[in-house]
Amino acid sequence: MLLRKRAAALAVNRKFYITCFGRSPNPHEHLCFLTVCSALCFQYLLNFIRSGPVLYASYCSERLRRTYLNGTRSEPPGWLELQATKSKKPITLSVTLMNGSSITVPADSASTAKEICQLIADKMKLKDTFGFSLYIALYDKASSLGSGRDHIMDAISQCEQLEKEKGGHERHTPWRLYFRKEIFTPWHNSKEDPISTELIYHQIIRGIRFGEYRCEKEEDLVEIGAKYCYVKFGETIQNELVQNILQECIPTKLLKSKSLEKWVSLITYAHAKAPYTQDRLSSQSVKEQLVNFARFQWPLLFSRFFEVTKFSGPSLPKNHFIVAINWKGICFLDDSEKRLLDLSFPEITGIHTNRAVKTFGQSCTLTTLRAEEFVLTSVNSVAIAELVVMFLEGLKERSQYAVAMQENKQKDDSTILAFKKGDLLILNRERGLGESHGWIHAQNERTDRSGLVPQDALYVIPTVTKPSSQLLSLLTMSPEQRRLASLNSRMEEPEEEEVKVKPYTLEEFSYEHFRVPEKESISKAVLHKSRARSHLWAHSREPLKQPLLKKVCTNPDLWDTACQTFSDILYGESNLFMNGYMGDYPSKQERSPVELTDQIFVAAIQEELLHDEIYCQIMKQLTENNNRYSLNRGWQLLWLCTGLFPPSKSLLKHAQKFMETRQKENLALDCRRRIQRVMRSGSRKWAPHSVEVEAIQKNITKILHKVYFPNDTEQVFEVGTNTKVRTLCQIIASKMELSSWEGFSLFVKTADKVISQNEADYFFDSLRQVTDWMRKNRPGKEVVPITVNYQVYFMRKLWLNVTPGKDLKADCTFHYHQELPKYLRGYHKCSKEDAIHLAGLIFKIQYNNDQTQYAAISKILKVLVPENMIRTASPEEWKRSIISASNKHEQKTVDEAKIAFLKYIYRWPTFGSAFFEVKQVSEPNFPDIVLIAINKQGVSLIHPKTKEILIVYPFTKISNWSSGSTYFHMTIGNLVRGSRILCETSLVILYYLTHYEPQLFSLCNLPPPPSEVILSIS
Repeated sequence: MLLRKRAAALAVNRKFYITCFGRSPNPHEHLCFLTVCSALCFQYLLNFIRSGPVLYASYCSERLRRTYLNGTRSEPPGWLELQATKSKKPITLSVTLMNGSSITVPADSASTAKEICQLIADKMKLKDTFGFSLYIALYDKASSLGSGRDHIMDAISQCEQLEKEKGGHERHTPWRLYFRKEIFTPWHNSKEDPISTELIYHQIIRGIRFGEYRCEKEEDLVEIGAKYCYVKFGETIQNELVQNILQECIPTKLLKSKSLEKWVSLITYAHAKAPYTQDRLSSQSVKEQLVNFARFQWPLLFSRFFEVTKFSGPSLPKNHFIVAINWKGICFLDDSEKRLLDLSFPEITGIHTNRAVKTFGQSCTLTTLRAEEFVLTSVNSVAIAELVVMFLEGLKERSQYAVAMQENKQKDDSTILAFKKGDLLILNRERGLGESHGWIHAQNERTDRSGLVPQDALYVIPTVTKPSSQLLSLLTMSPEQRRLASLNSRMEEPEEEEVKVKPYTLEEFSYEHFRVPEKESISKAVLHKSRARSHLWAHSREPLKQPLLKKVCTNPDLWDTACQTFSDILYGESNLFMNGYMGDYPSKQERSPVELTDQIFVAAIQEELLHDEIYCQIMKQLTENNNRYSLNRGWQLLWLCTGLFPPSKSLLKHAQKFMETRQKENLALDCRRRIQRVMRSGSRKWAPHSVEVEAIQKNITKILHKVYFPNDTEQVFEVGTNTKVRTLCQIIASKMELSSWEGFSLFVKTADKVISQNEADYFFDSLRQVTDWMRKNRPGKEVVPITVNYQVYFMRKLWLNVTPGKDLKADCTFHYHQELPKYLRGYHKCSKEDAIHLAGLIFKIQYNNDQTQYAAISKILKVLVPENMIRTASPEEWKRSIISASNKHEQKTVDEAKIAFLKYIYRWPTFGSAFFEVKQVSEPNFPDIVLIAINKQGVSLIHPKTKEILIVYPFTKISNWSSGSTYFHMTIGNLVRGSRILCETSLVILYYLTHYEPQLFSLCNLPPPPSEVILSIS
């Protein structure tokens, strides 16, 4: 039976390859297909190829051999490969090195990252090749291809596909290849290979310049600048030379933080006093120093990363996380790069791979010195295990440290070393009988004596540095003792947390950055108990007469704003009501929380100079404040602030300490996390939305927002302060199990408008923009702020790659329910037969096989037939025809009927269009009122009555457009001689054009109000 199956498979493969190779007039078009085959048919196919055309036989044989050797590809051939196949020549790849030069290497369809890295190493005469990897970049994104079995052409093919999806041609895809250091070995020695050190040195300088590697301390950055100057100019430097190269080694943002003269002064001083200058070291030695500094400073940035899922093992905050392996050990990280667990190599006792349950695939088991066992599932399990084993074995081969696992008493033979269990032994591998004899020469650190030690009596510790006494103690314990020791250490941790920590204040920060306090009118000697109240950084019930920060005081335009902001924070508690945000001062004017947060944050969002002022004002009111109500409101305000913008670098560490030392406050830890998040994602552009303010007033930090869908269903999704519209779209698409989120968008539906949200905006910023715009455009002047009722919809906006039947979830939930209203409004041109057929499908979808609804058909024609066609037949005639059509679909399910409906109208040129009824005043041959349809084909003008397409303007022919509140203009063809289409309408069309044709976006200036996208929501 098995032989028959194999024979059948061979026959199928033979037929396929003969079809591809024998019937094409251009055989090279199918050559790429011949490079992928299974081991089963390899020899058979090889013989077949050898009997082919002389020009292609040897070429294809070699390609087939290479594919068989390097494994199956995961991506289709790219444009670059097809061009090489036509000429039967190797592909030439240009790889950029970190010193700015480039190198060319030959490649083919089967080339792997390992092969290319080796070719580069050979050309560069690189000795220390480990850890160098290939990277591929497209626009502003770069990905590591590693130095293993990943196919280079797969990555290039993916880049070409992305370019094609954007509307470009594959041949113009601007991918770039880089050769750079990805990971260090634990025993890395910068002196071993000068060429390797040279490349890493330039990578570090380049990385610092572009912000990839960041120094926490300014003195570190100055020292790097001094080393760079020494390498460039030697031991003698001039101020002009230093100033000219500052931009090469200092990040642009930091360079602007000080004057150029200040940077020059700092670097020249550091250069002059540096030991390498005084000792006149070679530039190569200074490069080695910088490489060593980077290795110790940024171990996580020189790591290999793997996504894993914890199948079993000790409890961690998350089960799905990232494993980072570097020269220091293994680190478990969550999505926000928070460390979940750190393991040094001496703490790892073993790792092995195994085939897990089929559902979970390959896994690796990691055992630790504390008797912990982590079973991690990952597609990269083998790569993880191989890398860890290589590091462990390499460390043991080079380690000078071992621990005695048993006692060896003094004997008559003086060459034998005496030791106790747990003693640290320092190995000397160059002396003694040799490891092959089972003995090794060592020195007992406790007794300072040397001698021979039997290898089976010791455990070589995988480390190149002296191990700690705690580690030595653990090594000599039994697995059960280690487990108990681990439990005891964890039980002791809460006791350490209970130690009372004095709350950190802004006192230290105030010495340099706060203005000089005003003179007090009351003697401190009289009111000595309230001295703290006189400090600018401590809580106060009195309004500010001047801003807190010197830099704000020097700006007269911001003086009043800063003082008013503090009043808004302060005011509001009286016997009648509590109106100010923190409630520290009475006010007679009643204001809503959102009005107060607007007055506090709007100016700061617009003026960066006020960021630190707001942080300091809020933290001031949280310092030495004994009013619990006021404290709670203050932390709520700080929570909102940390989601809007970060403090400056000078204030950051003080703000973090302020929060760290107040762990009992429920919002303190979350505030600290939010600062890190907003530093990564960028500042908000609008003040907090009412949803955010109302949530935090109830101490709710996880905001759940309802999202509606076109099929009258809804779901709730968590939306964070820094969640972008694009991210929420991706989350929704994933939860809805859509094949892709591209083309979908979020819309805000109000009473009379549906407004599209910008994907690049933060969700709450976009929502705030819409609701504020709606309030401003309401007629009349309301004394009481009006509430804008809205619903957030998730729908398809762009119909670029929609093919009915390809994504069933999207078709049934979105596409049908969005296309049906446009069809019923009569926007498409269709015949009576089309209308009857589609009405039968719509009836099936609405009522399934419920025949009791037949009687009502004549009354519900508006939901079955396009409105412009209802009068073409009598109600009874429609009824008979629709019943007949519906019966034909009796065997279909409702979802199948939806797909059938979409497939039917998909054939029409107006499928997936956005329709706009406008008045045109430029074309005398067209009706005054026309329909404009925008879809992937371009812009079409449609006759409003006959539905005939009058003309189609492809996007490539549209050279310019503009709009105002009552008009829309579009230029076709040349800007000078082209024709113009002038319409009287709103600005809606402009936004559809800019979404469908992003490359034309720069031709127009967008007006401030958000885009209105008119859609029907059934």
